[in-house]
Amino acid sequence: QVQLVESGGGLVQPGGSLRLSCAASGSIVSINVMGWYRQAPGKQRELVATITSGSSTNYADSVKGRATISRDNAKNTVYLEMNSLKPEDTAVYSCNAAVLTTTTGGRYLSVWGQGILVTVSS
Repeated sequence: QVQLVESGGGLVQPGGSLRLSCAASGSIVSINVMGWYRQAPGKQRELVATITSGSSTNYADSVKGRATISRDNAKNTVYLEMNSLKPEDTAVYSCNAAVLTTTTGGRYLSVWGQGILVTVSS
């Protein structure tokens, strides 16, 4: 069994910055793509950013230039740093990882964290 645990959310003032972390634990053999998604109240979940095991990154247009995704493969952890935060960045942020474990028969499974709330407000 694999778990993803996010941390670092909370209340941030407009124009401020934050750093989210997501650590994967369990019987992990390897992790392919890791990513951050968010769901604002009343809206569909949307991609924020993804990063491959080789550190290739992809960002949503809404956060390009304001967000940086990174990962520490030794720690099975992915990070999201965002600056110049806006009220419209308020959402529950969830991490996702494609994980190969000792029990998945060679297949990567998509695993989600429980989500963490980020509120951008003065």
